[in-house]
Amino acid sequence: MSDGDRIVIVGAGVAGLRAAERLRELGFDGEIIIVGDERRKPYHRPMVSKQLVTGQVRAIDTDLKSYVDLDAHWRLGTRATHLDTSQRVVHLPGKEELWYDGLIIATGVVPRHLPGAPRHDPRVRVLRTVEDSLSLRRALTASTKPAVVIGSGLIGCEFAASMRSLGRDVTLVGHAKAPLYRFGPRIADAVTGAHEKHRASLAMNSEVRHWISTKEAFGLHLTNNKLIVASCVVLAIGSVPMVDWLRGSGLDISDGVLCEATLFAEGAEDVVVAGDTARWPNLRFDETPRRVEHWLNAVESARAAAENLMAGRALAKPYTPLPRAWSSIYEHRLQMAGMPALGEDTVQLDEGVTGFVRGGQLVGAATWDKPRTMLHWTAELERRLPVPEYTPVASPLPELSAEEMFSDEEWLTVSSQGV
Repeated sequence: MSDGDRIVIVGAGVAGLRAAERLRELGFDGEIIIVGDERRKPYHRPMVSKQLVTGQVRAIDTDLKSYVDLDAHWRLGTRATHLDTSQRVVHLPGKEELWYDGLIIATGVVPRHLPGAPRHDPRVRVLRTVEDSLSLRRALTASTKPAVVIGSGLIGCEFAASMRSLGRDVTLVGHAKAPLYRFGPRIADAVTGAHEKHRASLAMNSEVRHWISTKEAFGLHLTNNKLIVASCVVLAIGSVPMVDWLRGSGLDISDGVLCEATLFAEGAEDVVVAGDTARWPNLRFDETPRRVEHWLNAVESARAAAENLMAGRALAKPYTPLPRAWSSIYEHRLQMAGMPALGEDTVQLDEGVTGFVRGGQLVGAATWDKPRTMLHWTAELERRLPVPEYTPVASPLPELSAEEMFSDEEWLTVSSQGV
């Protein structure tokens, strides 16, 4: 990329913002256009299920500030509809065509739908956007009956903790054995104990069999034959990449956008991907492309994608982070490093520290209320999972015709000699 070029960023979340900032840091003086389907500029999404839903902060307090002069053109409330990689055009509503010299895809993910859930009812919400959180607060204000969250992952646990901080009764429904069971039985037991201590109800190993809607409340008939009455229901059962607009583009969107190790999209020129949408091989672990849905990865991958777009495909460097994430649940702190999902078995590394092992190799660690110990094990993972050496592969030179191999004057000379 060079001055005078146009870089389009599709996705106006934290990844899109940090990518734009990195472009300006690197001295890019061309045009930056940021397209986002929400009407808001980037905001701190983790606050949505915590401080915003409880009323501790206002919507304006979640805004993310840019630390450089972006000089970017924002196209908010605008959903990209199609990508033509051969013509280098992003299609927008109203048949508008937005050409680009470089493209950064940072559209993130959207909440997964629960089949059979009455999503048309305003009391049934997902919890991802500021508008979701504000709507949920209105539903909570309209009734004193308990809240229910379906899903026992991070968002489900955070929401349940938020409700108890307000003194609201809440039930967490999940099909797993225990909340956050994917982090191993020790952490799952600790999370369960925290919920029980704060008197949040748990309905594990169960799902919703029937929905019963009345004017005053919802009734949820579970597969364990219990009936739960709720003022509102939050769906927190995971997410899927926002890639529908890329159908027909030639990109592999079977699970996010398939990328090279450098975050360049497979099958397109001058297109990089950042954040939750990117599926790339982290060579620190292996050559299998995977997605990572964490806030810090969105920030780091956005900066790496911008750097590689500026450098060009031939000089781009693999993106090889050691993923890290954390969450607060009640007064407790859950921290993760590496890729626990790759673990085939778990081991206790230290008091309150669970290690995740694959083929005898430590690939991840998770801790409950052990921040200092986590610093040690994060450094240990860095040591045990070094970044492999990488030599950029030069692109093959195109075959040249005889005319292209010589200047006009040289060609006249050699052609007259029968070369």
